[in-house]
Amino acid sequence: MFIVFSMAVDWLGFGYAALVASGGLIGYAKAGSVPSLAAGLFFGSLAGLGAYQLSQNPNNVWISLITSGTLTAVMGTRFYNSGKFMPAGIIAGVSLLMVGRLALKMVEKPHDK
Repeated sequence: MFIVFSMAVDWLGFGYAALVASGGLIGYAKAGSVPSLAAGLFFGSLAGLGAYQLSQNPNNVWISLITSGTLTAVMGTRFYNSGKFMPAGIIAGVSLLMVGRLALKMVEKPHDK
């Protein structure tokens, strides 16, 4: 007999990680930007790790929160200075939404089973 544990997978977190990593890959493919590739893969990996941890324990938001908060600040500053919506504005906006989502997870009360 198998025991099946039902854990909620953080699909939004994994999607966010894929978006960040693919942004780095696209930056490299289009402009040959090695810093874009490195940053995209680094922050995408951190976001993926955070999504994995959140899937294992819904209270473990810290890596996801720090990653999305950092990207909100960095890409938000780039968007503010350049005015270019692509890619800085998109990543800043999506990262800000992730920060809000994670903040809500921190304040909501755990559900009793």
